Amino acid sequence: MAGSDVIFLHAPSVYDFRKKPMFYGPVSDVIPSSPVFEMYPIGFMTIASHLEAAGFRTRIVNLAVEMLHDDKFDAERRIRSLKADVFAIDLHWMPHVHGATEIAALVKKHHPDSKVEFGGYTASYFWEELIKRPETDMVMRGDTTEEPTVRMMAALQGDGDLSEVPNLVWKDDQGKVHNNPASYSPESLDEIKFDYGSVIKSTLRHMDIRGALPWYGWEKLPLTSVFTVRGCSMNCAECGGSIYANSRVSCRKAPAYRSPEKLAEDMDMIQSYLDTPIFIVGDIRQHSEGYAERFLNAVKERKIKNHVVIELFNGAGGDHFSKLDKAFEGGWSIEFSPDSYDEGVRNALGKRYSNGSIERSVASAFENGCNRFDLFFMTGLPFQTRESAIDSVKASKKLWGLVGKDDELLIFNAPFAPFVDPGSRVFEEPEKWGYRFFARTLEEHKRLLENPSWKHVLSYETKWMDRDMIAETTYDAAIELATMEYDCSRISASVLEQRKERTETARLLMRKVDEIMAVQDKEERESRLWAIREEGIRLMNSTICDKKDLDWKAGSIWRNSPRALTGLVRSFLR
Repeated sequence: MAGSDVIFLHAPSVYDFRKKPMFYGPVSDVIPSSPVFEMYPIGFMTIASHLEAAGFRTRIVNLAVEMLHDDKFDAERRIRSLKADVFAIDLHWMPHVHGATEIAALVKKHHPDSKVEFGGYTASYFWEELIKRPETDMVMRGDTTEEPTVRMMAALQGDGDLSEVPNLVWKDDQGKVHNNPASYSPESLDEIKFDYGSVIKSTLRHMDIRGALPWYGWEKLPLTSVFTVRGCSMNCAECGGSIYANSRVSCRKAPAYRSPEKLAEDMDMIQSYLDTPIFIVGDIRQHSEGYAERFLNAVKERKIKNHVVIELFNGAGGDHFSKLDKAFEGGWSIEFSPDSYDEGVRNALGKRYSNGSIERSVASAFENGCNRFDLFFMTGLPFQTRESAIDSVKASKKLWGLVGKDDELLIFNAPFAPFVDPGSRVFEEPEKWGYRFFARTLEEHKRLLENPSWKHVLSYETKWMDRDMIAETTYDAAIELATMEYDCSRISASVLEQRKERTETARLLMRKVDEIMAVQDKEERESRLWAIREEGIRLMNSTICDKKDLDWKAGSIWRNSPRALTGLVRSFLR
């Protein structure tokens, strides 16, 4: 098989998680991927699209998905079989630090003459520590690195100079580190190529559908996304995407938006390939009401028939929701993350809207045609006590009472885990926010991930809740939430008992791991952990929430294959 110019590698959170007795807990119950965090960032697609357009050959290899699919899959053997000038490894989310660095070492072991490049949010924050690692040749900083990566590849192939590539940290042949100015941060996203077709073409070229999947199971229930913005106008204390964090980490002083017309064009391109839900990342009102109006008009003109999922960053009313209902022919749903029902906690985070605003949003959405409304709370926030966390889930009873029994209002609660985003105000000023951290460096976070219990992977505890209380409250809140759901006649008595039993089993397993970790003899400790590993694997997904509640109604990629092929023909004609 011919080699590639760039191969994008996505690692599991921990390498090799299949050979360790690990008990994940509920750290990924409210995201599409498993606790292995096998979902790669959208940047893989956009950067690959730019490289392909510039004449470079690319490939995406999701090692984490391959490892989940097959216990016998040999990741090192696959790495050894690949051929590329550059292996680009994402270190976007902090939970990948173990797998990403271990995979990088394997790449350098088997391909010493190839370059190993890191990119992503976490890589941008910890670039100084990362570039010192022997397996690292380059780190690309920033959140919009499509064009710099094209320039980097041109320079590596003799058409340019690495010292002129913005945002790049690199080693020369003598191992000297060069830190180019982090100067590339475009003010608009209109030149970014959000082209799913380029990934489909690359996948067909390499005949490797599984290796290119965004996450485990995506082929059965695909979900696509478009981006209104990179950066954010909000300044939530715990968020790595806030104004504060972006200015420190991503070289971005203000949000960069995609024009409403381009955003509608992206959605039209997606529906040419797939009849699948489209998640619009970023509240369409964040730029302005005028932006939202232009976008909804553009959507109507293009007759978008895919189901659409909209984000809310604060409350909305009937006027906004009625406009959504008129614009989206395939129906629409909402995702809203107030994080807490305690107004004091929420205001401290930077989310300055009232509980009344949440309540009016929920009721009004369904009155105006919303198909589904997902609401998310978290445990382990600044200024949040145990009572505050439990009261948030108790409020679900009131929220369900505002809508019809058949209205699909889904309420989730999960731990704020496992790590606090580096660069966020909480991470940079822990004392101000009442936090104590168990890890500050890249290496310290990596070591935390080697703990068998999710509780001891947590990088923090707060003035109001220590690690033990955060973990116990997480399970208490799960039982309370299930009880509220039953009281509102939204689940049956048997489902309630199943959820309570599963939650208590997970809690007891966590306590059992605590007891085993106190054993001094290493061999006995390992033996006892392995003896209960299968029970932990059984609870790997849906620990405290029903993971199936996150699924969106969609046809498999196989059912979509005729449309995808037609879309590819159209793309060649374009």
